[in-house]
Amino acid sequence: MEKAPGGTSVGVEDPYDHVDRCDFVTSEGKCRWAREHGHHDPEFANARSAEAFRCPAAVGEDGDPDDSDWAWAECPHFRCQNHDRECVRCGLEERRIAHDDSRPLLEEHHLSYADDDELSHEITVFLCRWCHAKVHNSWAAIDDDASPDPEAIATREGRKTTERSELGFQSAADRYGDGTEDV
Repeated sequence: MEKAPGGTSVGVEDPYDHVDRCDFVTSEGKCRWAREHGHHDPEFANARSAEAFRCPAAVGEDGDPDDSDWAWAECPHFRCQNHDRECVRCGLEERRIAHDDSRPLLEEHHLSYADDDELSHEITVFLCRWCHAKVHNSWAAIDDDASPDPEAIATREGRKTTERSELGFQSAADRYGDGTEDV
């Protein structure tokens, strides 16, 4: 399996197997990176501009991935970050409580790490912190058929209870005290 710089497993053999599309590809198959950040790599931007900013790694108009000129790994500016707020391994959904500093249920997990002599891309997914620990302890893979950890479910349900209690009406005077005390 692919390894992190510290030598721990990232839970996948090939990070590109977990990619749907590049974050810079528009719905029309155009390369937004070349248009917006092309000054960082003028040669790349000019090549994309000459082809009306068409992304050579994006699938063809008929949706056939064989119509693309490149694989995602060949693009020097490829990036893919998962935007679904659930664990890709067990499906646990994030529950954040506004104005609360409690630790999130989900953490970003990097599937691709920089090598000095190879192309480096940012490929990230979300894992619940329980699956994240299992993957980095080398015995679990991201595409395992897994259920949420019982502790993860308990934590999520506790957050749901807190959300529901916040929906109930309580006057500010009752909630925070009105500054007067009964004597």
